[in-house]
Amino acid sequence: MVTQEQRKRQLAREKFLRQQQRRTASRRKARARNAVIASVLGVIVVGSLALYTTGVLKDDDKANASAETTPSPSPSAAKDPCEKPAAGAVKTQTWKKEPAVTIDKSAKYAMKLATTCGDIDIALKASAAPHTVNSFSFLAGKGYFDHTKCHRLTTNGIFVLQCGDPTGTGSGGPGYTIPDENLKDASLKANVYPAGTVAMANTGQPGSGGSQFFLVFEDSQLPPSYTPFGTVSESGMAVLKKIAAAGENTGAGDGAPNATVVIDKATVTKS
Repeated sequence: MVTQEQRKRQLAREKFLRQQQRRTASRRKARARNAVIASVLGVIVVGSLALYTTGVLKDDDKANASAETTPSPSPSAAKDPCEKPAAGAVKTQTWKKEPAVTIDKSAKYAMKLATTCGDIDIALKASAAPHTVNSFSFLAGKGYFDHTKCHRLTTNGIFVLQCGDPTGTGSGGPGYTIPDENLKDASLKANVYPAGTVAMANTGQPGSGGSQFFLVFEDSQLPPSYTPFGTVSESGMAVLKKIAAAGENTGAGDGAPNATVVIDKATVTKS
């Protein structure tokens, strides 16, 4: 028999799926519109409306769920626990194809997100998700994530912080997609992504991940469709908990974080 809590979680997941599907359709329309403009002007639009965004689950829903219901005003916003962002501007680079895999699959890699809320250290799974780790190494080396906001916080049904979109809207990407990997990771049991998991967001279609990713701060029930490619350190989890405690801006459990979460610098290192 399905409990009330299980039904609540199921409805929340179904809501996310509907939102993601709408956003995917919206992005397709935007791409078609841009293509027409490009042909008229005689220019090539190298877009990043690409779509790999997707929120924690699938496309981020454009910065989080915005439509589906009119978000109720946030209850008195919690005090921002984070510092001011470092000086600098977001880069808007895009590439036509996935970079060649050059990482050493047998080596250990780590990613550090130096954020305005504290450092988040992540042990990467190079052997299990080589395309994903290679892509993050490439993008971090290009400064792609530097000065970008983590644009979505979900605290109802699933519990994640989503980052990796230079546009901050949930619809940005690097111009290329990477294949799904490691979907049978031993850590994923009973369709639960455990706290500390770092996984790729996508549009809901196979192989649609780009640059957006999510960090799980509390066990979250999700279908095994999102490449798990890293694990957050204990100190990093403390930072995530602090961000989550500040809440999100809709009061409905899915919106932009009240905390000003900006990745000042992202680095990937080999050890």
